[in-house]
Amino acid sequence: MLGGVVDEARQQWGDAVVLRRRLHQRPELGLDLPATQEAVLEALEGLPLTVRRGTTTTSVVATLDGSGGPGPTVLLRADMDALPMPEDTGASFASRVPGAMHACGHDSHVAMLVGAARLLAGRRASLTGRVAFMFQPGEEGHHGARFMLEDGLLDQAGDGAEPVSLAFALHQTPTIPSGVVATRSEALLAASDTLRIVIRGRGGHASAPHHALDPIPVACEIVTALQSLVTRRVDAFDPAVVTIARITAGTTSNVIPEVAELYGTVRTVSERTRREVHDAVRRLAEGIAGAHGAAAEVDLEAGFPVTYNDVDAAQLALDVAGELLGPGGVRRLAAPIMGSEDWSYVLQQVPGAMAFLGTRPRDVQGQVAPNHSNRMVLDEAALASGIAVHAGVALRWLERGAT
Repeated sequence: MLGGVVDEARQQWGDAVVLRRRLHQRPELGLDLPATQEAVLEALEGLPLTVRRGTTTTSVVATLDGSGGPGPTVLLRADMDALPMPEDTGASFASRVPGAMHACGHDSHVAMLVGAARLLAGRRASLTGRVAFMFQPGEEGHHGARFMLEDGLLDQAGDGAEPVSLAFALHQTPTIPSGVVATRSEALLAASDTLRIVIRGRGGHASAPHHALDPIPVACEIVTALQSLVTRRVDAFDPAVVTIARITAGTTSNVIPEVAELYGTVRTVSERTRREVHDAVRRLAEGIAGAHGAAAEVDLEAGFPVTYNDVDAAQLALDVAGELLGPGGVRRLAAPIMGSEDWSYVLQQVPGAMAFLGTRPRDVQGQVAPNHSNRMVLDEAALASGIAVHAGVALRWLERGAT
């Protein structure tokens, strides 16, 4: 059933590039992406799809029913939002919106999923079952997938058909060779939680620290101790990352402040280690502050859960990619990646997987700019591979259900 898919994906490639560049020039942030939503709706116009707009966000859910009758339902996803940062790539189609850039490649995700929808619509006569296409806003820290689930994503995708039994997503990365698909079973990406520690001391004159209770040395000691916490308290085979990314304290050179604030992130790949690290961070910060006569307030805000790939779904993705792209087109990752994804919310509800699509520019030697860099560029030739893999995963799953 996968015969001809690569050639059909290549036929969609030109339009995918045009759409990707259109979105790249007009990036939008967060959960409200009206121009992006309209671009998606225009690109899907004329296809035999049932299309629904989101109610609380500018999402789109489009469903394709095969002419072969009832069968499994597979959900394919693309996220649509950009990042609040400048672009410095020098591309002819660079962002025209100050302070916004598609630095994570979500524009390419949309373009590939639209291409897959067109490819699969062309095969509708031979399909048994349903394919649902999920165009999601607000992945970059805004929990867009969770909002779509709360709005009835899975009900919409399976309305009048079988419930969703497989969910699949691709995420581009310029750190993997172009056109290579990589993933692994079980934990793929980390849970991501926000850490804020406020240390309260007693202010005073910088020339007489003994009359004050300086929170800055306490904050520094906590930062150092957090590094030892990870290396000495966390199982190396069930990893965690604790990063303090911002320290705020003081106003001028001759004032000891009353308050210092630490702000950062906690990344873990199991719920057990997640709980243990949260408890340990709290005990460590409160204990160190107390030993100095200060007080520490620890706030840990839960973010995205662990992105956990179903074993069978991950293997299906690798098998399909290998069949379509050849043995050199697949890579099994040895360990999880400590980034995070709100696709994890969907994978908590239905079996599925996420895979990475390599988009490393072929003309760049040495280190490439990664996702979230103001200089991130990708090899658009890889979009054809992404279209093929999206379509191939859906076709293989529907084929399984029809036999």
